[in-house]
Amino acid sequence: MKDPNNTRNTAPRRGSPLWIYIVVVIALGVVAGGSAFAGLTGPDLDALLGNPVFWILGCFIVFGEMRPIITPGSTENNGATTSTTFAFAALLYAGLPVAAALQAVAVVTCGIFRGRTPHRIAFNVAQYTLSLGAAQLALALTGDLATPSALWVPDGSDLPAIALAGTVYFICNDTLVSAAVALHERVSLLKAMRFDFGYQVLVHLALLGLAPMMVVAMDRSAAFVPLIVLPFIAVYLNASVSVRREHQALHDALTGLPNRKLLIVRTEEALAEARGEDAHRHLRGRRRKTAEPPRRAGLFLLDLDRFKEVNDTLGHPTGDRLLQLVAHRLTHSVRPGDLVARLGGDEFAVLLPTVRDEDAAREVAARLRAALSEPVRLDGLSFDLEASVGIALFPDHAPDFELLLQRADVAMYNAKESRAGVEVYSPQKDRNSPARLTMLGDLRRAVDRSELELFYQPKVSLRDGQLVGMEALLRWRHPEQGLLEPEAFLSVAEQTYLMRSITHHVVEAALAQTAAWWREDLAVQVAVNASGRDLLDTGLTETIEEGLLARGLPAAALQLEITERILMNEPAYASDTVAALAELGIPLSLDDFGTGYSSLVRLKRLPVEEIKIDASFVRRLTESSDDAVIVRSIVDLVRTLGLRSVAEGVEDPKTASALREMGCDAAQGWHFGRPMDADTATEWLRRHMNRAPEPAA
Repeated sequence: MKDPNNTRNTAPRRGSPLWIYIVVVIALGVVAGGSAFAGLTGPDLDALLGNPVFWILGCFIVFGEMRPIITPGSTENNGATTSTTFAFAALLYAGLPVAAALQAVAVVTCGIFRGRTPHRIAFNVAQYTLSLGAAQLALALTGDLATPSALWVPDGSDLPAIALAGTVYFICNDTLVSAAVALHERVSLLKAMRFDFGYQVLVHLALLGLAPMMVVAMDRSAAFVPLIVLPFIAVYLNASVSVRREHQALHDALTGLPNRKLLIVRTEEALAEARGEDAHRHLRGRRRKTAEPPRRAGLFLLDLDRFKEVNDTLGHPTGDRLLQLVAHRLTHSVRPGDLVARLGGDEFAVLLPTVRDEDAAREVAARLRAALSEPVRLDGLSFDLEASVGIALFPDHAPDFELLLQRADVAMYNAKESRAGVEVYSPQKDRNSPARLTMLGDLRRAVDRSELELFYQPKVSLRDGQLVGMEALLRWRHPEQGLLEPEAFLSVAEQTYLMRSITHHVVEAALAQTAAWWREDLAVQVAVNASGRDLLDTGLTETIEEGLLARGLPAAALQLEITERILMNEPAYASDTVAALAELGIPLSLDDFGTGYSSLVRLKRLPVEEIKIDASFVRRLTESSDDAVIVRSIVDLVRTLGLRSVAEGVEDPKTASALREMGCDAAQGWHFGRPMDADTATEWLRRHMNRAPEPAA
C-alpha cells in the first residue's frame, strides 16, 4: 500500500527551512546519544551482552519498526510502530543507552529495507533518541533511572512517574515529526499535528501502557516476552485487514493513487481550511484597515491525448504500465502536500490545497505537462505523451468540490478543443447557468437511476416505403418535469465529463435493443447520435467494438450520426475518431447537413454513407422556393457523390411527394412514424418489416 503521493523521501533543498530543521534535529540527536553512551561502564556492557532479554527485545523492536500500526486513511510509512512498546520498556528496564541503541538499529534496518534516504533515516534515529532522552529526564525527576547492570522493575507506586515519562515521550516525538511534516508540506504546525492527533493519542496510550507489563515479564523470565508479543500479532493482523480494505475503497487499484472518494474528502478539507483562514484574514484586515487576498485552492483535471492509440497498438497491459508511469511522473512533479488522484481511464485530477493565484496554478500545470512530455520507452518503442489540463480555483470559480470539478472539466474540454494544453476556467467560455448546473446535478443522478431511455423513429425509403433504419433518440423521464427531449438537457452535459457516461449508456442501450430485435429476425440498423464531446473521447470506438462483439452483432447493425458542425469546428480530433470508426466498419451519417460550411473537398473525403438534410429546409420545402432549391441542390450533390440522402422533419404527404420527385432516397418524420418507446417500436417493426413494398407514386 505504498502511497504515490508520499514524497518525504525527497531530499530537501540545501539551505531551506526543512533542511535546516533536519540538520538541527540530527545534531541534537547526536549530542543526546553521545552523552548517553558516554555514561556506559564496563559492567554495563557485560550485562547488556550477556542478558538474552536484550537480544530478544532488539529483535522485537526491529520487527515492530518494520510493521507499523497504520493510521486510517494514511500509509504504512506513517503509522505508530509497535516498537514503541519495546523501546519504552527497554528505557524503563535498562536506561536510555540500551533503548536508544536498540531503536537506532531498528530504524536503520527498516530504512535500508524500505529504501529510505540517509537524511530521513538519520532524522528518525535522532527523533527517537531525543524523545527517549526527554522521557529519561522525566524519570530522573523521581530518581528512577536504570542501567544494564542495575535494572529497574517498577511497582504500582511508580505508575505516575511512568505516565509522566510516556506523556513527555509522546509530545516530544509527535512535535518533532509534525514540525518536519509541516515544513515539508508547507502547512502550519497546528494543522500537521491535528491531522490524526486523536488517533495517535489513543494508539500511544495503548503502546506505552503495555511497557510496564513488558518490564515485569522480562524481569521474571525471558521466556515470557514472546507470549506478550502474541496479542500484538493478533491486533496487527486484524488492523492490517481493516486498513487494507479501507485503502482499497479509497485508492485506485492500478496506480495506487487516491480515487474520486478520497479526492472529495481531501478537497473538502482544503476548502474548509481555506474558508476558515479567509475568515481570520478578513478579521485581521478590518483591524488593520487593509484588505488581505483570499486563500485559494486549485483543482486540475488532466486528460491524456491519444492514449487509445497506445492501447490499440501495444495492448492493454502496456497501456496499464503507461498509466502507472504517468501516475509516478505526476506525483513527483507536484509540490509536497498536493494530491494526485485517478478518476478513471486516462483522466487524472490534481488538488492544490493552497495556490497563490492563477499564474502559480499555470506554472504547476506547465510543470505537469513538461514531466509527461518526456519520451516514454515501453516494449522497445519510444513515444511522446501529451495532456490537456483544465484549472478551476476556489473561491474564484466555484465554492465547492462538485462545481470545481465541473468547471475544471469545462476548462479541460476547452484546452483540448483549442489544443492550448492548459486552460483556466473562464465564464465567457462556459454556457452553464445556475439553473443549468442544477439540471446537471439532476442529470448525474438520472444516469445512476436509469431515468434515461431511448425512443426510436423509423427512416423509410421514399421509393418503395421499406424501412431503412431506426434512429435512437434519447429521452429523460424526469421525476418532476416529465419526459424531456435532448434539447432540454444535452447542452448542459456536452461540456462536462458526464457526456461520456451518457454516450456509453446510449450506446449500450441501443446495442442491447438492436440485439433483441435481431434475435426476433427484425434485422434493422439503429442509428445513434454523437456529440462533439463524444468524438474527443478516444474510447468511443473501443466501447462500440466491445459492445458489438459481446452481442454478436455486425458493425453494420449500428450507425453513428455526426453533425456537420462538429467536423468543421474540430477537424483535427474528430477526423481521427471518425477514421477509427470507419475502419471498424461502423456506417456513418452526416446529420443536419446544410447548416454548416462543408467544402466539397472535405465532404468527398469524409467516410460517410448517408447525408441527412436538415429539417429547417425540409419543413418549408413546399412553401419556399429558396428552400426547395437548396434541398434539390443537396439531393443532386449527394447523388453525385454516390451517397444516400435522407430528409428530416417530413410531416405531411405533400412534402414526402416533393422529395420523392427530387430523387431523395429516404425520409424521416411524423408522417412515417413518431418517436416510440422500445415496446411500441418493436410492435411497429413487426407490422412493417415484412410487408410488401409500396409502389412508387
